[in-house]
Amino acid sequence: MYVLAACAFIVAAVLGSAWITGQFTTPAVDRTDGYVSELAARDQPWTRLFRISDALSGLACLFGVALVPRVAREWPGWLALAAYGLLTFVAGLFPLDCAALSDPACAQKAMSLGHRIHTLAGVLGTLAVLAAMVLLSSRWRSWVSWLVTWLTLAATLLTAGAFADGRGVGLAHRAQLTMIAVWLVYLAVHLLIEDGTGEEPAGGPATGHGRPHVVEQGAGPAVLITAGPAGAWFHWDAVAHELARSHRVIRFDRPGLGLSPCSPAAPSLYAEVARLAALAPAHPERVTLVAHGVSCWHAEAFARTHPLCAAKLVLVDPACAVVRRRCALAAHTGRWLPALAGTWGATVLARLTGPAAHRVLTGGPDPRGVYRMGKVPVTVAGEWLARRDMAAELRRIRAEKPFPEVPVTVISAGTGANERDGCHERLARYLSAKLVRLPRTGRQVHLKDPAAIVDAVLVVPGGGLAPCRNG
Repeated sequence: MYVLAACAFIVAAVLGSAWITGQFTTPAVDRTDGYVSELAARDQPWTRLFRISDALSGLACLFGVALVPRVAREWPGWLALAAYGLLTFVAGLFPLDCAALSDPACAQKAMSLGHRIHTLAGVLGTLAVLAAMVLLSSRWRSWVSWLVTWLTLAATLLTAGAFADGRGVGLAHRAQLTMIAVWLVYLAVHLLIEDGTGEEPAGGPATGHGRPHVVEQGAGPAVLITAGPAGAWFHWDAVAHELARSHRVIRFDRPGLGLSPCSPAAPSLYAEVARLAALAPAHPERVTLVAHGVSCWHAEAFARTHPLCAAKLVLVDPACAVVRRRCALAAHTGRWLPALAGTWGATVLARLTGPAAHRVLTGGPDPRGVYRMGKVPVTVAGEWLARRDMAAELRRIRAEKPFPEVPVTVISAGTGANERDGCHERLARYLSAKLVRLPRTGRQVHLKDPAAIVDAVLVVPGGGLAPCRNG
């Protein structure tokens, strides 16, 4: 991420310096007294080229900020730099109507809204990049960064003074843009020599790797709950509270979800089966697995590969392993996607969309601020990309490992494509399971009808319990 971000800032500096050659191809723009932005004015011959260069330079700057790994207390500086990139992009979209300083006749014309937007975006963009320089330089304590910052500020003041005097604006403006480009290159070099340690905000888990977040409560026979896509442990509070009266309930967050740190590897069915095996009780106790959505694949694969460890399966609104060709692009993307979890782009995406999306899908608030963390949307995307590979792995396990003689309950939410095409009914027949239909419940069964899940767990299966051995 550091290398990609550095490359983006260098691209932004190069594209933002297109005026160096452009001033020789547009002689109508005065090099001494004309703004550089006049090269992109609508009445100039190369307007499209310079407008595209400015817009792409702003987008490259935004892209670079989004890829920068998050470091605590640097967010004001990166936010100001993102604002500069956005304003540069806007200035490229809305060019000047004409060469305002180079063409005396231009001042006599009525200016369009686009002309005014360009002027405002240019002023605000200058203030934003100066703020970014000051804020980041104060964090880095680098004399090089401060030198470029003071030179840029001096060039900006010279530009304002030249504009007031009516002479030399072009020279001062070109010096200002040169120093901004130099600072973007310095920014890229700084990232390349950065040690790469990123931090999550205070109160949240690190984005590094470690043990998953596990919550246990109650005593008695073990019940292991594995949440569905984007799910967290607290979504199962109602179910766990009831089951804890007579069972030992184990809940956990998969890597990157809830309060669990990220994993450097892409999600896979075998990794989730190994995680379930590690969280299941030791020999000779057996465990009841409660799974939701795609996690039902994990539970079924666990039962097939650890037949003496599973006491019962409760599959809540299970996803169906549709036969589809594996996507190589999704697999490759999933390998590098975890690196995005600690970037500013992922954090901003989570802050803007996470709480609202969680409230829409669950109907309730996020009590621990989990969905404000950048690792969550990245993990959700990674699990979605891994679905085809997981489905293929499940079909392979089904072909190699018979399903053990354990009771299974399939709880159908009564809505969605899986129910309309009879997927849940076919799965229940395939596993010789009991099918429980809950009409008009929706997919969040554990939130809207937790009693149905509790009842499915508490039903005593017939037959004895065989010992569980490791394997």
